[in-house]
Amino acid sequence: MSFSSALSSLAHFRSLPDAVKGSLEKIAIPRVFHANQVIYLEGEAAEFVYLLAKGWVKAVRLSRKGREQAVMVSRAVDLFGHIALFNTGYYPCTVTALEESHTWVFPSSKLIECIERSPELLQAFTRDLAFRILHHLQLIEDLSLHSVEARLARTLARYAENVDGQWIIPRRPWATYDAMAVRLGTVRDVLSRALKTLENKGLLRVEKQQIVLLEPQELAEYED
Repeated sequence: MSFSSALSSLAHFRSLPDAVKGSLEKIAIPRVFHANQVIYLEGEAAEFVYLLAKGWVKAVRLSRKGREQAVMVSRAVDLFGHIALFNTGYYPCTVTALEESHTWVFPSSKLIECIERSPELLQAFTRDLAFRILHHLQLIEDLSLHSVEARLARTLARYAENVDGQWIIPRRPWATYDAMAVRLGTVRDVLSRALKTLENKGLLRVEKQQIVLLEPQELAEYED
């Protein structure tokens, strides 16, 4: 995917003036990360912002005992590494490519210069950051107030893809039960039972290569 196509796929950036888009393209560096490759580590100096043009990445925080809590799973097209916009910050999470992922990398110092010259670009990043805050508030609410069953239902609805009029979650090599459990803040056995419960309720169907959402709207609004 070209840089202009990727940028135009972002809701808050597609209406930027052409001159601003051009200034971003001049500082963008293409980089490809392979499956399981670490993009940056928690605590590492934040020096780059990333535009994910193809693939999936996950952001996790690690406890002292090595337990993972997924903070965000991003699919193309998306931005991540926003903390680098604050100049002297450190990445709060470890981000890893889940599959081969194509990115455009912005050095933070040059990106900040572009933002300082463009109120439109500042507004675009502000809106995108506001969306991130809402996402994390939702994550806190889900972990605090909702069961694994409800969190699973809503996550499946959020990431489903419409294929020939049918909403599905394709099976990807990295989408194991263990990985899904980390993402939902639980363990494999609890996740497996929750998936079976949703299937028994007629809300989805688990197949070998995909999960078919039979009632996507009900899953999206699932309550405990």
